[in-house]
Amino acid sequence: MNAPTGPEWVVREDAGLAVLVALYLRQILGLRFPDELPLLRGAPTQDTPEFERDPELDRQWRAFWDMTVEPQAHPSPVPLDLVDGFEMVIALPTEGFAQLHAAILPHGPAAVAFARAAYERYQASVGAASSYRAYASAIAQHERRVGRRAHSFELNVQVLPLTQRGVWWIGALTVAVTDGLRGDVAAFDSAIAPVIADLA
Repeated sequence: MNAPTGPEWVVREDAGLAVLVALYLRQILGLRFPDELPLLRGAPTQDTPEFERDPELDRQWRAFWDMTVEPQAHPSPVPLDLVDGFEMVIALPTEGFAQLHAAILPHGPAAVAFARAAYERYQASVGAASSYRAYASAIAQHERRVGRRAHSFELNVQVLPLTQRGVWWIGALTVAVTDGLRGDVAAFDSAIAPVIADLA
């Protein structure tokens, strides 16, 4: 097997069902974290006043979000169990998540249906080949700007139907990108450039 001849980069792009379901639940439960991330288009919203928020539910939600976005970086210390109504999409740790489990239980079928529809729209609009080309172009532009090869890096990109256009860090190696922005080649190149600069 030949050793790599220089720096390598890996970009994984998706509209992950688990991430879409998690954001649907965040919205319908009136949770805020991650605070800077806009709402999903077309999903029901509940605004919970700060004084009514349950700190324990919020703690459980944050841990669940981390495990959903970057499961390898945030493994559960206990076994996971699938949640009824969420098909194979959502599993929670068997200990320490009782409040979140009870809160999300009524919303499974609606959340999964929303996520599947959003995923199908993503699949129809972005093909694997155009996905690779989009990042190769941005990395080539970065290399020309800095005058060297890009460092090796990994990046996960979640393409989501958010209400505002933009790019947001949602994990150590993961960004969320609005679907409308992802579909605009020139604007996407400009928006993803600072992310590539951070990593490469």
